[in-house]
Amino acid sequence: MKDKSTVYVDLHVHSTASDGSFSPREVVIKAKSRGLQAIALTDHDTVDGLEEALAAGKEVGLEVIPGIEISAEHEPGSMHILGYFIDFRNRRLAERLQVLQRARAERNPQIIAKLRRLGIDITLEEVAAVSGSGQMGRPHIARVLLNKGYVADLHEAFERYIGNSGPAYVRKFRFPPQEAIGLINDSGGVASLAHPFTLQYSSIQHFKMILGQLRDWGLVGLEVYYPEHSADMQETFIRLAEEWGLLCTGGSDFHGANKPGIELGQVRQQRFMTYKLVEKLKAKLGRKI
Repeated sequence: MKDKSTVYVDLHVHSTASDGSFSPREVVIKAKSRGLQAIALTDHDTVDGLEEALAAGKEVGLEVIPGIEISAEHEPGSMHILGYFIDFRNRRLAERLQVLQRARAERNPQIIAKLRRLGIDITLEEVAAVSGSGQMGRPHIARVLLNKGYVADLHEAFERYIGNSGPAYVRKFRFPPQEAIGLINDSGGVASLAHPFTLQYSSIQHFKMILGQLRDWGLVGLEVYYPEHSADMQETFIRLAEEWGLLCTGGSDFHGANKPGIELGQVRQQRFMTYKLVEKLKAKLGRKI
């Protein structure tokens, strides 16, 4: 095997099971072609793509870490909790995820109704056709807006219509952070806070308070390495992870065509995205490397 300090991984990847544009199998094949050693498939609020991804990983010789990204309540920004090495067949996890999926299914028609009141000709059937077999969400609505010429790109769809401050925004149901972390831990996984800059904390002291509370609820990781983290952010997050005894994780947040400009394994300061991150996660769970 290669020196693990030069074998790269991506611990934040999405597929068509949620809001990516590549199927779970296609994601795995793409990751293999890019020379990655391991990826974590972390679709939003669903584990539906994991069976396919794990099978593809065995086929092509790529380690696939069963994961998830769970939305959690937080104001004024957003909070997402990543779960790694989860037992995705866990009954309690499946039951609670169904709650999120039902809430998402109820939200989509409300967004579309608001868009139609704005004079935009869009239907739920059009969004379903874009989403394919995966769960529908705002990225698929944005894609229909783009396809029909209402916006110039996906970013404009969020900024102008369906983003958090847009006229067609509908608040999403989320679990409290402690429940999201608990679901991951209770299903045998480890929980890491995704892209912490999106919390929109008022100060570093405020962020430290949030981080301390999450750690007390069972958080074990902090996503330090991320495409949108500046060098200063990254250094701050590394320091805080060390201060709070958290593992550093990282990933591209790859969504394919639904998040242009992001490639698998592409993060700031690539040299840190090695298999050693996976080793530390496994050690936390007491698993053999």
